[in-house]
Amino acid sequence: MVMVVHKWIKFLGAIARSWVLISLSDATSPLPPTPLSQGEGSQFNSCSFSHWEKVRTTPFNGALHICCFLTLCLSLLLIGCQPQPASNVTHLTLWQGVNPPPNRDVLQALVNKFNQQHSDIQVESLYVGQGDQQIPKILAAVVGNAAPNLLWYAPMITGQLVELDALKPLDEWLAASPLKSEVDPALEESTQYQGQTWSVPFGTNNVGIYYRPSLFKATGIEKLPKDWSEFRQVAKQLTRDTNGDGRPDQHGMLLPLGKGEWTVFMWLPFMWSGGGDLTQQKTVLQFGNSINSGSVVQTDINIANAGAIAALQLWQNLVQDGSAILSQPERGYELDSFLAGKVAMQLSGPWTLGQLQASKADFGVLPIPKGAQLGTAMGGENLFIFKSTPEQERAAFTFAEYVMSEAFQTEWAIGTGYLPTNLKSRESQAYRDFRAKQPAVDVFLSQAKYGRSRPIFPGYNRISDNLGRAIEATLLNRKSPQEALSDSQQRLDLIFK
Repeated sequence: MVMVVHKWIKFLGAIARSWVLISLSDATSPLPPTPLSQGEGSQFNSCSFSHWEKVRTTPFNGALHICCFLTLCLSLLLIGCQPQPASNVTHLTLWQGVNPPPNRDVLQALVNKFNQQHSDIQVESLYVGQGDQQIPKILAAVVGNAAPNLLWYAPMITGQLVELDALKPLDEWLAASPLKSEVDPALEESTQYQGQTWSVPFGTNNVGIYYRPSLFKATGIEKLPKDWSEFRQVAKQLTRDTNGDGRPDQHGMLLPLGKGEWTVFMWLPFMWSGGGDLTQQKTVLQFGNSINSGSVVQTDINIANAGAIAALQLWQNLVQDGSAILSQPERGYELDSFLAGKVAMQLSGPWTLGQLQASKADFGVLPIPKGAQLGTAMGGENLFIFKSTPEQERAAFTFAEYVMSEAFQTEWAIGTGYLPTNLKSRESQAYRDFRAKQPAVDVFLSQAKYGRSRPIFPGYNRISDNLGRAIEATLLNRKSPQEALSDSQQRLDLIFK
């Protein structure tokens, strides 16, 4: 077959060259200017209709038509010779926003492994941006009937997608799956909404404080801070003028600036540690007829609570003390200043472990300091399956079972620093060896029992947006914590009441 194609190429090429040479000798009109390529600044060059008509009727243009025809014939021949994809292969698309990039490489390796093991299912993993960037794309895709088959995203999006009737409920399949019993039951709450299961845990984590032991040692700090008061004092001690120019060039803490979800997620541990909450429940009497009467539990949003005000006041104090600097807007996840030794502490989670290990910089992790109580924010992403065809949905669940498995979770956890969602994975020898080499993992594992999760009802994005506004206004000293949170609460009251 290869020899036949080669002969056809030579034959068609010879005919094309002959026509071009003949036509060139008779051509009396130049070709029109070539249009610029489509894109920024592109436009078609001006050319009169008469000039185009003249070019269309020249012998050279006739040769071009012959060449195009011959090229088309050759293309059809080549297409016919190409191996066609098997009709029994189910192709799936996975949208994800995995960061940092090395973690994305770990995911791609795991997807490749799945594809190698399943000749009848092929998954394509596509990076579609950071979490805040993904929301418009996801919602537009759902409304436009162009959603992916699988989505890697934080569980707070569950309510929105359920309201749009976009997700495949998983209760029936999970009930028959042996892998369900291997998943940490503490994570089940994040997969459920209105009594049904809409996702499976992909990876879990929580927020801690990374620190540079070498900077602590150079400052003479031997004891890690355990409460807010000690934390504020240590941040002051770590803020130093190391080059003698009269200005601090090393700061105790980097705080994330911005209104996005990253900033909110990094701040929530302090609110929960301060005894605050995003919602409060109260029993409301409900009167009706003799058949329907009694009371119901009502959930109210209350972000201007004492714990939230105290947490925001702590952050503002760190800035006003001069011991904390702010990140670039919406870039609080970047570690450049931390790795360069310009800041001694930075908020992040276990997903950063791989990047820090690769940097060879010294680092440790300390739990969120205690306010009124111990606390942190539980994070991580779940895997959602969108409604499509029965074949694609079932194939997508096969991939979901792969994600829940001990093998996947162990490799994912070791490669990225995420905490395994599979209980067998946490006890595997490979993960035990990893923990022995990286004791920072134990800090995240041990404080997980104090963690709280963000709500997954449809209005969470409005809460997050208004919290972000309050945090930004406070860190920039535009408002007091009380004023900023009260203003945000008023906006939320207009939305939800």
